[in-house]
Formats: sequence, C-alpha cells, structure tokens
Amino acid sequence: MISARLKPQVTRLITPVVTLAIRLGITANGVTVVGAIGTIASALFFYPRGDLFLGTLVVSFFALSDLFDGAIARRSNGIGTTWGGFLDSTIDRATDAAILVGVLIYIVDIDDLSAILILISLITGTLIPYIRAKAESLSIECSVGIAERTERVVIALTAIGLYGLGIDFALIVGFGLLSIFGVITVFQRMFTVYSALKRV
Repeated sequence: MISARLKPQVTRLITPVVTLAIRLGITANGVTVVGAIGTIASALFFYPRGDLFLGTLVVSFFALSDLFDGAIARRSNGIGTTWGGFLDSTIDRATDAAILVGVLIYIVDIDDLSAILILISLITGTLIPYIRAKAESLSIECSVGIAERTERVVIALTAIGLYGLGIDFALIVGFGLLSIFGVITVFQRMFTVYSALKRV
C-alpha cells in the first residue's frame, strides 16, 4: 500500500532525528508511551468540545511518534524487542479508538449518518487486527487488506480536520471510505483464514 511504498523515503528523512534521539538516550518504548498519552489525551479533550481542526493538529503531532518508535528500536537493537512490538500494537488500538470515540461523542447529536459511519469504522478497526492476531495464533499469515493502519489513520484525521474547517461533507466521505475499506478488509481476512483452514 501507500505506506509501504513511502517507507524508504520516510526512513531516510527521519534518520538524523532518530540518531539524535538514540544519542540522548530516548528509547522506542518511551516514544511509544508518550505519543500514546498525548494522542489519547488530545483526542478526548479537543474532539468532544468540537475543536476538530485544532485537535487534529495536536493529535497528528503526537501520532508522528509512530514513525519514530520502530525506527529507534531498529537502530538500537537491529530489531524491535518482542515486548516493544506487543506494546506498540496494543497502544495502536487504544489511540485509534480514542480518536474515533472522541469525534463520535461530538458528532452523535449532530449528524446520524456520520456517527454510524464512524461507529462502523471503529468496529472494523478493532476487528481487523484481532483477526490477524487470531490467525497468526493458528500459524496463518493474514496481513491482507486494501488499506493498512497508516492509510486508515490518515484518512480519518484528514476527514476530521477538514470538517473542523467547515467542509461539512468531509466526515461522510472520509468515514464512508473507511467503513467500506474496513468491511472489505474484514471479509478478506476471514476468507484468507477460511481458505487456509480448508487446505489443512
């Protein structure tokens, strides 16, 4: 997907910052935790108040930690630790949920359709990584999907930010796409597991 294609360029861009962070003794897990606290706190503070554009700027700043923690782990140890990978995956679920719950609290009394689409995005966003984790516990590779987490977060934040600037259809378009992508990905992964189990 787009994030995979851009990863080499992004890695080259952030390498000087990562190198400096390591020299200062900053750890990957520390970046993960600080980024998560900032993302969750800002999403649940700004979004329910209706400060969607400002909130998106702050959330996006903290969400950038996701670019750095993996890079710091790889540069520090060659590979990320098992605990670091588990922590990062768990925190990703919490931050994604906080962003969608925050905007859902605000929009639920304003726009029923947007609220429903955000709820679908929240549910599928929880199911997608769960299906993968459950599949991998059965020794089945299950990373298929038309949009990875990075693309889903970018679409969500773009839609929320544009709505905050007064573009009223942004939430419906953005979360409509996320709902479609999410449902398709859920079925793609379920079919992958079903097909693998049939071959056993």
